[in-house]
Amino acid sequence: MATKEKINLLDVVPFRSTHITTEWEGDCVVIAFPRFKYEWMKKFMLPKGLSADIRVTLELHGTAVWELIDGERTVRDIIKELAAHFENEDNYESRVTAYIAQMQKDGFIIYLLPDQP
Repeated sequence: MATKEKINLLDVVPFRSTHITTEWEGDCVVIAFPRFKYEWMKKFMLPKGLSADIRVTLELHGTAVWELIDGERTVRDIIKELAAHFENEDNYESRVTAYIAQMQKDGFIIYLLPDQP
């Protein structure tokens, strides 16, 4: 049985999931995604007055991270570019990596793996 090769999170390229839409409310990003996977579910299971999308407002640090997730930068690149935004706070690198990992768990982003030799 083949073992899974470990990949360093700093080397992956985060990419926004295609079902996510982005809007702005003031200085913060609001991401929205469908409440249901299938159209028929929305038709039969969505209570009246409830939005078909779930909306999540990102705070200022989250917005800064979201703006840099473009499918080209690695997590390492994003952390480097955010140094000034976080004013070089202690452990901001681990905060950013944890935030990106949570966004992936929630399905907001996917990871593009680095090219294998």
